[in-house]
Amino acid sequence: METLASLADGFAIALTWQNLFLALLGCFLGTIMGALPGLGPSNGVAILIPLAFTLGLGPTPSLILLTSVYYGAMYGGRISSILLNIPGDEPAMMTCLDGHPMAQKGMAGQALTLSGIASFVGAFFATWGLIFLAPQLVKIALLFGPAEYFALFALAFMTLGGVSSTNQAKSAFAAALGLGLAMIGVDTQTGVPRFTFGEVHLYDGLDFLVAIVGLFALSEVFIFLEHRHGEADGRAAKIKVGRLTPPLSMLKETAPTMARSTVLGFVAGVLPGAGASLGSFISYSFEKRLVDKDGKTFGKGDPRGVAAPEAGNNAAAGGALVPMLALGVPGSGTTAVLLAVLLSLNITPGPLLFTQNPDVVWGLIAALFIANFMLLAMNIPMVGLFTRVLMVPPRILMPIVAMVSFVGIYGISGSSFDLMVMIGFGVMGWVLRKFDVPLVPIILGTLLGNSMENNLRRAITIDNGDWMTLIDSPLSITLWLIAIVGFILPLIVGRKVKSKMHGPRDEEGSISD
Repeated sequence: METLASLADGFAIALTWQNLFLALLGCFLGTIMGALPGLGPSNGVAILIPLAFTLGLGPTPSLILLTSVYYGAMYGGRISSILLNIPGDEPAMMTCLDGHPMAQKGMAGQALTLSGIASFVGAFFATWGLIFLAPQLVKIALLFGPAEYFALFALAFMTLGGVSSTNQAKSAFAAALGLGLAMIGVDTQTGVPRFTFGEVHLYDGLDFLVAIVGLFALSEVFIFLEHRHGEADGRAAKIKVGRLTPPLSMLKETAPTMARSTVLGFVAGVLPGAGASLGSFISYSFEKRLVDKDGKTFGKGDPRGVAAPEAGNNAAAGGALVPMLALGVPGSGTTAVLLAVLLSLNITPGPLLFTQNPDVVWGLIAALFIANFMLLAMNIPMVGLFTRVLMVPPRILMPIVAMVSFVGIYGISGSSFDLMVMIGFGVMGWVLRKFDVPLVPIILGTLLGNSMENNLRRAITIDNGDWMTLIDSPLSITLWLIAIVGFILPLIVGRKVKSKMHGPRDEEGSISD
């Protein structure tokens, strides 16, 4: 009853005119960001962070705007997958397998509507899972001491590559680079400047938001400048959307699929580093083995092959918020970006968040419910509008991204030095992406580096310099074992999982994301 009372208080916060407008705006912009191939939820949230701060929004409205963008981008990724066979983001990759064949059969409208309903089911029930699971995790997290927190942060770094990672060395390099960047600034315990090179602007360390906007948004602009893909993909105009309403028999057939995929996707999302991509892959693979053992229908336009990955990846998006809010450890790349927003607003996610800032948590959760209904109402009748977005040339889109990035960051800090740092991060992100080095571990290292260092120092100091204190409790040992398994498992199965995720689309000669 206490949980439901807190949720009611959250709705009182979320149902103000300002927050309703921000949720609607976030859903609309997020769907557009998700539909455009190459942007996706991480870039979408990163691009709009400066907007939230420039408007002077408080913690709850900022989070409502950005999480609505997150959910909207998860919905939007299916549009280009179905119409163009090009996923708007990696989680939407599995939707291509049956969504595009349905479009080729003249059922594009039904595929888009069905995927929208599946997205709603996955996200709606994942939000209920967040409500009941996060407070339980908080009770466990209250048992954590400095050694356990250090092990938890190590777990986050060692599993962030995900099960589908094929090169853990690159993930480890990116995490080390992020931790190194976190060391810049004045040491909180000794007062000694570290890696500042006499530059006063660096005494406070690097701004999370500057790093995120540079790495994600500006690097996207640089990649566009390199390849100069100035024209939109004209195939979207050639595909007829057709009838939007799927027959009742199709909804009945896919309802059990949505239910199973929601559970699988939510579990995958709660696991650190797994994220929506794994939720989508597991849901599709499980459903295929269960209902299409002979391989006669899946991959040829089976509606269940559209419902499974969409319910799975949207449930995983909700599940990824659980460890971020309850433990302060992001469950995916986009939640790492949202974690940076919270820290920039002087709000520390973790066990005390539910007691110290209940208005932020429950207002956010209530807004997620509202955003889900908005997205369902928006994505079905406005499919035609979102389809036309695919015809916007990148040569028009990318200058807007650059403008929002520069104006937003300058509006936040008023510092030209931060603009130079942002450009530096943009160039670094562009170079690292050329070498397939993941960017999310860099962000995570920058965010959690200081907390990780402080907890290590506290643990060692409490035990008079004995390093064995890091593995002294059953809880810390369990976390270290999970971290080691999470790091080694991708080395064994990562290539196989990734080949299964990419393989069917590569055989069709489609463009990999």
